[in-house]
Amino acid sequence: MIEKRGGIRTIRSMEIVDANGLKLYKWNIGPSSFLMNPSDGARLMNWYVSMADGAVRDVIFWPENAPLGGEGFAEVRGGMPVLFPFCGASFAGGKKDFWKTPEGEVLPMKKHGFAMEGKFDDIHVSDFDFHAKYVPSEESKASYPYDYNFSVYYRFNELSLFCELRLENLGRERIPWGAGLHPYFTLPWIDGTSRRDYRFLSDAKKACYIGADGSFMPAGTDKSSFSDLELNNRIHTSLKTSAVRFGPKNGEEDVTLKIGGGGKPEVGTCVVTWSESPDAPYYCVEPWMSPPNSASKPLHYVAPSETKAFFIEISLM
Repeated sequence: MIEKRGGIRTIRSMEIVDANGLKLYKWNIGPSSFLMNPSDGARLMNWYVSMADGAVRDVIFWPENAPLGGEGFAEVRGGMPVLFPFCGASFAGGKKDFWKTPEGEVLPMKKHGFAMEGKFDDIHVSDFDFHAKYVPSEESKASYPYDYNFSVYYRFNELSLFCELRLENLGRERIPWGAGLHPYFTLPWIDGTSRRDYRFLSDAKKACYIGADGSFMPAGTDKSSFSDLELNNRIHTSLKTSAVRFGPKNGEEDVTLKIGGGGKPEVGTCVVTWSESPDAPYYCVEPWMSPPNSASKPLHYVAPSETKAFFIEISLM
């Protein structure tokens, strides 16, 4: 399909890729290409941009030779995993990987929830978007005993993507949740540069780290270089606006991440910066509805018969 905007023609197409029996989807929108495994975690695996000089820039990192689905797929350090129903680790009475429901029941809760390793169906695609619904496993039903529909929606553009995480309450009691995304951004992305050449910019008034027992320790907000070890595993909170930027220190080629449109954020909105090691070829800048360990003290609920959504836009403009 060719779309005309302002006299400029944008070519949009979607193709289904058979990768050793796995059904992957690939969207080509102008210079951008997006690759996704819709069934396994509704996971965007890779986003790359073809440059005018013939070079290719990976925006969302995916490691070579990593599984494209099935066994081991959920553990891959790459792509953009969906986190649901809660982000980060949960604690109940200091015990990790448990949460206390509003009804007072203590139940297991995996770090980052179940969607990233779950199955999705009711898949609908077009030349520019995608929608799928989560299929709760028996394990997730036992740990998160609610009647709901959780769905993921993506819209792809030339130099940006939009993602909506939507929770519909089908039951008679309100449902707590705190979803998010875990994007692995390629960094550095310019030849001859290193992490010290890139900076992270946000208007967070506070920051903290989470301890092994689920308690929070205050952190400074002054360290912004990706080479600063203090930036790793930092939770940026009390955002004035829910837009953050990062990129080369010269101010060119920034990635902009907006939560809910980039205006005044909802209570609990945070951004987590994390990387597995100082020499990893990626750095995660993660938009979350709530900080870790918010499962037992939820900040967000969906009332019976209502639907709530969490919006994220990632742009190179």
